[in-house]
Amino acid sequence: MYGFINIPSDLIFDLIEHPWFQRLRRIKQLGLSHYVYPGANHTRFQHALGAMHLTKQAISVLREKGHEITPEEAEAVTIAILLHDIGHGPFSHALEQSIVTDVSHEELSLFFMEELNREFDGQLDLAIEVFQNQYQKKFLYQLVSGQLDMDRMDYLRRDSFFSGVSEGVIGSDRIIKMLNVANDELVIDAKGIYSVEKFLIARRLMYWQVYLHKTVLVAESMLLKALQRARLLAQQNKPLFASPSLQFFLYRNEGEINISNLERKSWLGLFADIDDADIVSALKAWTKHEDKVLAILSEKIVNRGLFRIELEKDQFTEEKISAFLNQTMLFFNLNKEEAAYLVFTDSISNFAYTLNDPQINILQKDGSLQEISTASDILNIQMLSKNVTKYFLIYPKEITR
Repeated sequence: MYGFINIPSDLIFDLIEHPWFQRLRRIKQLGLSHYVYPGANHTRFQHALGAMHLTKQAISVLREKGHEITPEEAEAVTIAILLHDIGHGPFSHALEQSIVTDVSHEELSLFFMEELNREFDGQLDLAIEVFQNQYQKKFLYQLVSGQLDMDRMDYLRRDSFFSGVSEGVIGSDRIIKMLNVANDELVIDAKGIYSVEKFLIARRLMYWQVYLHKTVLVAESMLLKALQRARLLAQQNKPLFASPSLQFFLYRNEGEINISNLERKSWLGLFADIDDADIVSALKAWTKHEDKVLAILSEKIVNRGLFRIELEKDQFTEEKISAFLNQTMLFFNLNKEEAAYLVFTDSISNFAYTLNDPQINILQKDGSLQEISTASDILNIQMLSKNVTKYFLIYPKEITR
């Protein structure tokens, strides 16, 4: 996508070579989206390198416009963006908080960075400050996490490219060229407003067409249910095939893993041993498991015999859910608790622009700042920032509507 990418320092090279970072080669960027878009097999490793590359470009642009970024600061923000996703588990967002519960991938990324910092004798101190938004130059943090950060610049362009969904194509090069700093805040030169408008619309379309595609939603929901069922069986001391690292997490009670004590380094190492291959190999073995629920879910996921989904603006009635549950109980000879793994409801939400975050400001020629909702003559920011929620009901295809 970008041609040759240069690695800016020996420290960054060593971080890329570290086994914890190399693990990202074995984690798909888009979870199970390849079940819908066969080309979407790219990885978190590719995305991290791409975001690092775009950050280097952004630093160069800001320096050309007279903003001081020291070599130490440049290396720190580059490390922060490089490692921003190192805490992702298998299949990325699909299994968020399912292996290590109640901990987000951002928190896990910070834990990994802190452990790497100890291993590299404190050389990541400044990078961690930037990552946590504790450094004095706040615009550096916005390059890592903000409404126009380099994370979004890369993943929209990359995900659009590999999925083939052209609506997600953005002019990342143009937006980066238009970056500027005013009042310690990342802003956009007035000439770049049209590229930002396209970016916001593309982000909204990519969420509905790719990230929240209904078939992807079914596949990833089924995968989550399979892991939940496996964890329940593990808590009942039922035998389960799994890699040693995956077994470590399955057979421990939720909350039993202490994230703040000296054990953290050991279980972080075990977490870093788990990738997509661990989950796929477990699912293949579980298709023959004596537990009917786990076997059904695993077999359907492995062979893409995905369940049916219904989407509505309003929540589904208890009567409708109960009707599907009862049919599922009869068809598969399950009790109500077991059938609830095959019939379930939840919701999804999407918005392209967050009014609560630091807003996107346009730097006018006279030096004044204008928030994009007033600067743009075509965007309805209120609509783009509206949290659109849809409710879904998932159930086996064998069950009639």
